[in-house]
Amino acid sequence: MRIAFLTAGGIAPCLSASIGGLIEHYNEIAPEADLMGYLNGYQGLLLGNSYHFPKSVRDNASIFYNFGGSPIGNSRVKLTNVDDCVKRGLVQKGETPLKVAADRLVADGVNILHTIGGDDTNTTAADLAAYLHENDYDLTVVGLPKTIDNDVFPIKQTLGAWTAAHQSARFFRNVANENTTSARQLIIHEVMGRHCGWLTGRAAFEYHESLHRYDWMPEALLHQIRWDVDAVYVPEMEIALESEIDRLNGKMDEHDSVNIFISEGAGLDNIISELKAQGKEPAKDAFGHYRLDDVNVGKWFGSDLQDKLGAEKVLVQKSGYFARSAAPNQDDLELIKASARHAAESALRGESGVAGLDEDNNDEMSTIAFPRIKGGKPFDIDQSWFTNLLDEIGQPKGKRIDAH
Repeated sequence: MRIAFLTAGGIAPCLSASIGGLIEHYNEIAPEADLMGYLNGYQGLLLGNSYHFPKSVRDNASIFYNFGGSPIGNSRVKLTNVDDCVKRGLVQKGETPLKVAADRLVADGVNILHTIGGDDTNTTAADLAAYLHENDYDLTVVGLPKTIDNDVFPIKQTLGAWTAAHQSARFFRNVANENTTSARQLIIHEVMGRHCGWLTGRAAFEYHESLHRYDWMPEALLHQIRWDVDAVYVPEMEIALESEIDRLNGKMDEHDSVNIFISEGAGLDNIISELKAQGKEPAKDAFGHYRLDDVNVGKWFGSDLQDKLGAEKVLVQKSGYFARSAAPNQDDLELIKASARHAAESALRGESGVAGLDEDNNDEMSTIAFPRIKGGKPFDIDQSWFTNLLDEIGQPKGKRIDAH
């Protein structure tokens, strides 16, 4: 039996650990199986680039738990985007990427394929699994749900999200000290999250909670209000900018600084409309998403707010790469191990799908059929931990909006 892994999409604090979890469990339940990885995700699958894990690796699989990133590499490839695959030299003109991938799996003698990635990775896995089934390929595909955005239907908690929130809060604990570098300082912490504000909200919550553990000394001008979160902007919540300007000016007058946590997708539609009107429409990736580095939401808000808040200095900091590249924390590691165990056992039963906590099945670990997997799950802004955060920082809860 031959079992293959691939990791795809952006990295997250779960990829290396998921490989370790799968190897450890297969060591127990299928010790004779050959384990391999396709290098750089679906790109490696199309090109036939792979690596077979030797016994020395299998005997020390727990080492994978200590690393972020993916040792077998990632890429963003959509197998149904034929033109993009041809343009990148992954298939020849006239070839069908799904067939090339399926034929490669057969040629390599693969019986089970594990895909570790977010909604794009697993919807691509769904396309591949459907193609294999429709064309009578005897192969099982089981995915693991990776994404720091925590935005995959119907997954309760995606792998890597807890760690990314913790690391984003940790990142800002240092950045917040920049409030001492000038008078009327505006600091914008841009957090990853194209459509979903969960990571931004959770990072702000964890940072705010961490401040309660500081030893403050107001008589030395070290007081929590200057270091605290002043605003949290997420795609799912309307930003009443006019009233926010008044509120934030009050904060600036009170403690000479303002700290804003903002999702990279907050206000995205309005910003893109403005860029289009200027003839500056951002480029899109293989999945049709606007490249957010080209949009630069944090910079846009910084420019818009500087004069309105009378800020002498504006600092925009992005925690995305810092957060997503971390090794998993203990909460994530426990979930990763449980997901890998379920995925391996499901695969040996010949049951394809995504191993995850199923919100439609009492949040139980389940093998969720691929057609039920889709991205863009919005952050529930009515969760008590988030509404309590807004109350504590004095921000009115905005109207819920459709982030899509």
